Amino acid sequence: MIGLSLIAGNAWLDAFIRMAIISALVPVAVIMLTYLERKVIGRLQMRLGPMRVGPYGTLQGVADTIKLITKEDLRPQTADRWTFELAPFVVVVPSFLAFVTLPFTADLFVRNLALGLFYIVAVTGLSIVGLLMAGWGSDNKYALLGAARAAAQLISYEIPLVLAVVAVAMVGQSLNLAELVGNQDKVPYIFWQPLPFVLFVIAVLAELYRQPFDIPVAESEVVGGPLVEYSGIRWSLFQMAEYLNLVLFSVLGSLIFFGGWNWPGGNEVGAPLQALWITLKTSAFIIFFMWMRGSMPRLRVDQMMNYCWQVLLPFAFAQIAVNGLVLVYGWPDVVLGVLSGTGVLALSYITYRSVNKLGIRLALPSMPGVEKEVGSVYR
Repeated sequence: MIGLSLIAGNAWLDAFIRMAIISALVPVAVIMLTYLERKVIGRLQMRLGPMRVGPYGTLQGVADTIKLITKEDLRPQTADRWTFELAPFVVVVPSFLAFVTLPFTADLFVRNLALGLFYIVAVTGLSIVGLLMAGWGSDNKYALLGAARAAAQLISYEIPLVLAVVAVAMVGQSLNLAELVGNQDKVPYIFWQPLPFVLFVIAVLAELYRQPFDIPVAESEVVGGPLVEYSGIRWSLFQMAEYLNLVLFSVLGSLIFFGGWNWPGGNEVGAPLQALWITLKTSAFIIFFMWMRGSMPRLRVDQMMNYCWQVLLPFAFAQIAVNGLVLVYGWPDVVLGVLSGTGVLALSYITYRSVNKLGIRLALPSMPGVEKEVGSVYR
């Protein structure tokens, strides 16, 4: 009891211990998510996934971890040593920092910041610098080209992501995540803001380099992008950052759109039930992002950039304008839902028309001989 009171009385020590617990759980979570993703994609592609190492392949992630830790750490002879070696840390550390203000229940977080939503958006954007460092420091023209593509993609899709978050903050009148969750005790914001939710999901797919936005790390594009010269433990740090961001954005989406730990009819339940509820919502996001990775074809780089600047951004700005009008004139929330839902239909129609206009016929992998219009993605 004395030790607990000492920890509680020292804000720095308390925060350090909480972050240490998160840091210890992260490698385990990455191993579990890697195994889960292999199984999910294997099921989508009518395969078994990992089966050899351990019961049903459950130890495959442990074997991969041991291999990456013990694998020789190579560095190109002409690479910039400090830039090359620091790049993985510049990518992975912001992902850890974002967890500082991310609440998992009403009382389980490292620190509850008044500007927590702003802090998360600001910190996660720092990984762009790490990718540019990886491409530049490798002294490889293909890595540099991949880094430029990655930076262009991240900077572009960061804008609709931020605008989607701002739209929710406008409705909730707060940047405090705990307050935003508390405001959804009766109706989640997804009912009033379906368009920002769609924009958020699309932008997160681009931020995570997942299909159809995996161009920066696609081997068929620029031999693996900015990570082409990395191996062993340094490559694994980039992989860890990807899964950290997967969990981070999944938790964030469940908090700002689905009410976080709120149960139907109110949140007057204990911490275990709150943790269970937000875990289920977060898991649904994670499974969805994994599903997209195994289901969608890859866009061309020009299609990817045009879709952001010519389609997503106008809809994001339109939603901000609509939210402003509703808040200024005091219109009921149902107007928000109707107008935002209309925006989702319009966005879906424009996306469908764009894909159909550029469409080519491709055979579905799981149904040989059956063809479907999926877009001009390989021309």
